[in-house]
Amino acid sequence: MMNKPITPISAKPSEYGIDPSLVKKRAAELPDMVSIMLKDLFPDLPDIIYPNEENSLEGVRKAAVDSLMKVDMSMIKPEDSVNVLASHHGFTLLGGQPYAELLKAVKDVVEKKTGCKDIRLRAGVGMRFRETEEYIKRYGLDTYYNGKAVGVAPVDEGVPIETEIGTLYGLKKVYDADWIIHVHHTDVREVHFHRQVDKAVKPFGMSYARIETRSTYHQNLGPRAANFVARAIFESKFVQSKFAFAAFLDVGPHGIVGVDCDNDLYALNDRATFIGCQRYGKVMTLFGEIKDCIAVLDFPCPVPYVFSAGVIFANFVGANTDLYDLKSPLPPYTWYTEAFYGKNGKPLLDEIPAINPAIKMCIHNYAWIGYPSAFFAEYIPTVVVGREQGDLFNKDPLNMRYMDYALTAKTLDSAMNFAYKTTGTDKVIIFDGAMGGMNVSKSMAEFLIEKAPLVSERVENVLLPKWLKQRGVDISILDKYKLKNK
Repeated sequence: MMNKPITPISAKPSEYGIDPSLVKKRAAELPDMVSIMLKDLFPDLPDIIYPNEENSLEGVRKAAVDSLMKVDMSMIKPEDSVNVLASHHGFTLLGGQPYAELLKAVKDVVEKKTGCKDIRLRAGVGMRFRETEEYIKRYGLDTYYNGKAVGVAPVDEGVPIETEIGTLYGLKKVYDADWIIHVHHTDVREVHFHRQVDKAVKPFGMSYARIETRSTYHQNLGPRAANFVARAIFESKFVQSKFAFAAFLDVGPHGIVGVDCDNDLYALNDRATFIGCQRYGKVMTLFGEIKDCIAVLDFPCPVPYVFSAGVIFANFVGANTDLYDLKSPLPPYTWYTEAFYGKNGKPLLDEIPAINPAIKMCIHNYAWIGYPSAFFAEYIPTVVVGREQGDLFNKDPLNMRYMDYALTAKTLDSAMNFAYKTTGTDKVIIFDGAMGGMNVSKSMAEFLIEKAPLVSERVENVLLPKWLKQRGVDISILDKYKLKNK
């Protein structure tokens, strides 16, 4: 089951990260590193269409066109305007090309089926307001959309949206067309925030919303409670009058499975909920079995969003708890959790669990600024590789204290030698976005291979039924999903 390391996602030029030339060595190149494929750990994972041997996107394009041709677009007339809505996280999945390919296919099929020519791309962001502008150029979407592709930020001009809970605010550029098409993915990403509740609806309260509205998610209501804000916006008369359909990349932790399109977003949401709990739940539960390790960040994303086996580091920080169990009020990490830490550095509420004690040290080989990350460095011993990377974080207004808690090492090798000697463990897990599997040390691979069958059985027979029941999703959704995609 063990193989040579998988080539990690390449370093990318960005104003949010150090120049790729400064990333001298990737963690996958370290001695004693191997890879394990997720389908070897969990054989019941579905077959994927990307990545493949050639890393060809033809399978993604075909799946997208096939699904899009089946969805109802009759509401869109040739003289209408259409906004195709995207979110920045999709561009970090498996290198970003599959999501970009779906966005291209949406434009092509809408134009073919409806005769509509005024099709624009509106790509939302988090706190890195220029991020989607970089993606639009990187994947040629500005050209593909005939100069009608723009990034939208939460500080852009807003539009009031009357909802059941009062006036909320979306972004004017998102809704300035006759119709909107919601293009997203089933990748779970921030389970610590959304807890796999209405995940498919979440961008309506985040990527497509003004900062006054989206802040309810992070500061005002916290995990679980804030999810109804996105639902309220989506169900408003204003949004419903413009919503045409949704197109989602069907993603597993091991790759792209297909494309799922539907005029009924809530039906799609049920399928996304099942996927998030079953496929990703197994990986997260397996990660929760780890008792000691060194985590290496080595991916072109901000600290919490670096990937291993389809799971982001922020979720690994909470893997000592069951993030899918809605009876657990607060995970070890969210902004909301951080707010309940006192000046003594300890939680003020008994309900807040500790940061995952299995992470004995974090080696920050390559990760971006643009997200408040000092909390990670404060509670996990952290070594940053390279003076230039440390300087970058020191200059970031969101991370002015990150380096107060972290050490700097000249090279990745010296950082790892320090970690091995200090922690006493040789188990390493690398968050480098390796596609199809994960890069780990040999000792970690042996541990995960031993635990995976027991975890799979526990998720299928005990945890999955509980998780789905908590979310009002019947487990028979699996049969309906298979039938839909025949």
